Amino acid sequence: MPELPEVETTRRGLEPHAAGRRIVALAMYEARLRWRVPDDLPAKLAGQRVLRLGRRAKYLLIALEEGTLLVHLGMSGTLRVLAADTPRIAHDHYDLLLESGRTLRFNDPRRFGSLHYTSGDPRQHPLLARLAPEPFDRAFDAQYLWRITRRRRASIKQVLMNSRLVVGVGNIYASEALFRARIRPRRRAQSLSREEAARLVKAVRAVLSMAIRVGGTTLRDYVGADGQPGYFRQKLYVYERAGKPCRVCRTPIRQITQQGRSSYYCPSCQK
Repeated sequence: MPELPEVETTRRGLEPHAAGRRIVALAMYEARLRWRVPDDLPAKLAGQRVLRLGRRAKYLLIALEEGTLLVHLGMSGTLRVLAADTPRIAHDHYDLLLESGRTLRFNDPRRFGSLHYTSGDPRQHPLLARLAPEPFDRAFDAQYLWRITRRRRASIKQVLMNSRLVVGVGNIYASEALFRARIRPRRRAQSLSREEAARLVKAVRAVLSMAIRVGGTTLRDYVGADGQPGYFRQKLYVYERAGKPCRVCRTPIRQITQQGRSSYYCPSCQK
C-alpha cells in the first residue's frame, strides 16, 4: 500500500510536469472508485490551471485556480506522467489531460483509490480535518510522543500507525523505525521512557526521509510518477525478512501478527 514516502515521491515527480499547466479535460473511464467520482467533476476542472501540488498524510493535494483536488492512491494505485496518446492498459481509470500534451493517468487494480474536489480549504475537508500532525512537523516531537503514550496500553506500533496521533507511518515504516529505535513492536506505548520517545521520533523521521530519497518502497506493484519502482526495499532491516539474519547482530529476524498485520523485529537489538 502506498504510504507517506510513496505519496511524497509521486508528488515530487508530478509537480514539474503539472504545476503552472492548464487542464484540458478530465477523462473518466471508471468512476466507481472507493467513492464514486461525481459526473459534473470534468466540467469543473476543464480550463483550470494547476497552481501547485501538496500533500497531507497520504493524500495528494492538487491546488487549482478554483478549488483543490484530493487524490488518494488506495492500496494499489499509481498516478503517472505520460504522453496523452499513450495507449491505455487494464485498470486505467482516468486521465487528467494537460495543455502540454502530457497526462496524469491513474491506474488502480483494486479501485480503493479516490478522487475528490473541494472549493473550500482542503484541510477542512472531512477526510483531512481530523488528521494528526505530520512526522516532520514540529508538533511531532519527543514531548508530544511521550505525552500521548502515557495512558495508552496499546502497543507502540499501533500508536505509530494511528492516523489520529501521527499520520503517514504505515506498516513498513513503523517496523523499520522501531528497529532503528531499538524498541519491540509489542511494547506497551505507556512503557516508553522519555529517552525512548526521543529516539523513536528521530527514527521515524530518519526512516521516512531515507525512503523518500530513494523513491519509496516497491514490494509488489508500486511505481512513482515516472513509472520507476522505489528502492527502499533494498535498505529494509526487518520488514519481510523473517528468519534472515539481522543486519546488525546476525540474530534471525522474527515475525509476529498485530491486528492482522505482520510485524518484524530483532529479538536481540530490540527491547
